[in-house]
Amino acid sequence: MNRPIETYKGEIYFLNDLLLYVNRATEDFTAPMHNHDFIEFAFIAEGNGFHHIGDEVHEVRKGQLFYIPIGISHVFRPVSTDLAKHPLIVYNCVFSPRLLTKLGEFASDSNIREYIASLIDGSESYFYLLDASDSIEKLFLLLHREYALPREGSFDYLYTLLLQLLIVVHRMKEDPQSPPARKLTHFDHLLTYMEQNLSSELTLSHLSEISRWSERHLQRLFKQHTAQSFNRYLQSLRIQKSCELLRSTAYKISTVAEMAGYKDIASFIAVFKRNVGNTPSGYRKAASQLS
Repeated sequence: MNRPIETYKGEIYFLNDLLLYVNRATEDFTAPMHNHDFIEFAFIAEGNGFHHIGDEVHEVRKGQLFYIPIGISHVFRPVSTDLAKHPLIVYNCVFSPRLLTKLGEFASDSNIREYIASLIDGSESYFYLLDASDSIEKLFLLLHREYALPREGSFDYLYTLLLQLLIVVHRMKEDPQSPPARKLTHFDHLLTYMEQNLSSELTLSHLSEISRWSERHLQRLFKQHTAQSFNRYLQSLRIQKSCELLRSTAYKISTVAEMAGYKDIASFIAVFKRNVGNTPSGYRKAASQLS
């Protein structure tokens, strides 16, 4: 029997008056067909699978961006239940129409204001496009990192990144042959490698080997680009990943720890509690009560 369509509410995701939410999720077969009272951009970060939207099914692959308006039912599915061999990893950036109203007031270009207005009033229908130049991927990486590791001015920075994303998407839709944006830097790709290999034993020595930068230079780059040391940045990524898994899966705590890169569950629980202020099981229980 088909499961009923669920409605996701923005009040669950928009915390502390931040009208935007960003995550990086591994899709599976447990999420229900759903709609929502917010607007969503979804970017395929890794793998391939299917997008069920309304009565249609579209094949998806890395590099595609999907726009899902308010009230449209959809869900992503991987190609196989073997997520280790066939993962489908999606960045989700969801935001309130109220935020678009603010961004529309800030935008000076009349075409961009009109485009934002079409998202607010619902006249822009579902679409998807391919990020051939990596410009959208770059913005999603920045959005996800800023959301996961907030710092002074993060609200404003996230909002300006969303405005950039809207402008890039509008340009691609209006002129698919427009010149490609700047490619991701070598260090951007190194950070992406870390995000995609958190379950592995990531060390500065290993990153030095694959990047061909010295460990000392890498330390400088981490301070310059993330305002954190390598160890602190890695720990933040692993805690963010474990929070994501605790919210979105029913995996055992030991499995979550291993997938986030912790080999010893006692150490994982201690680090998690120190950073989040709750135990992993306590965090999962609290998150489930908000959904």
